[in-house]
Amino acid sequence: MSGFLQNTFNGLVGGAFYALLALGLAVIFGMLRVVNFAHGAFYMLGAFGAYVLLAEAGVPFWAALVIMPLALGLLGMVLERAVIHRLTRLDPLYNFLLTFGLTLILQDLVKSRYGVQSSPYATPAELSGTVDFGLFDFPTYRVFILGFTVLLCVAVWWVLGRTRIGMVVRAATERPELTRAFGIDVGKWVTPVFGFGIALAGLAGVLAAPMRAVNPLMGADLIIVVFAVVVIGGLGSIFGSVAAGFGIGLIQAWGEAYLSDYPLVSQTVVFVVMAAVLLWRPAGLFGREEAPA
Repeated sequence: MSGFLQNTFNGLVGGAFYALLALGLAVIFGMLRVVNFAHGAFYMLGAFGAYVLLAEAGVPFWAALVIMPLALGLLGMVLERAVIHRLTRLDPLYNFLLTFGLTLILQDLVKSRYGVQSSPYATPAELSGTVDFGLFDFPTYRVFILGFTVLLCVAVWWVLGRTRIGMVVRAATERPELTRAFGIDVGKWVTPVFGFGIALAGLAGVLAAPMRAVNPLMGADLIIVVFAVVVIGGLGSIFGSVAAGFGIGLIQAWGEAYLSDYPLVSQTVVFVVMAAVLLWRPAGLFGREEAPA
């Protein structure tokens, strides 16, 4: 029983990263109809930024947790206005190729400066040790990640559902055409929403730094699974992305624990789930079905 509970907690912690990244992808896709392949690169920059701030400037984890999301969010807003905005009226493939190229550029810039070896990042002293849950002990830092992510997702959900600005952003994300039909200027929300999505990726990167290897390819290893999460939850669905993120985290953890004798199965279970969902509901579990032409 304790083993199952520990695997479940591990799955929820892994799902927390998927949820943050998928939430950012969902709001960006919903508002801009852009598949942001560079999302994983910004996740990597969040982790590397925290590492560089600590190693070269002595900036602690708690400060990096604020600095990096803000810095990357501003960078995302600049990129959206300077480059991505110019291609939004064209076929979405153009922005996909643009963000794919941006990913390669960012990865190569980091590799040329810091190499390809993984860099360690120490867990904050305040979050070292373990928490006793009775049946098992669990690392304090992982408990913090789970609690912090849940609170952040609830806060974002409250803002999107209970405030006027949030409801406009949510409507523009999930039903952009209808929102425009009501006379709301969706365009003025595009840049800040893109920056917000990038900031979430940077925040996830900072959180990942103490528990995952900080290296230039850490985002590339994760982004494919995150895309699967967004498809399962429903492209543009905010709630669906978060729910699917935690769900896929659980499925992965249980698969690695109980299907360890079948590594191919445990590694592909996410994509099997994605295929099954698409066959049953092409718009995703919480996505909006498009009316037939």
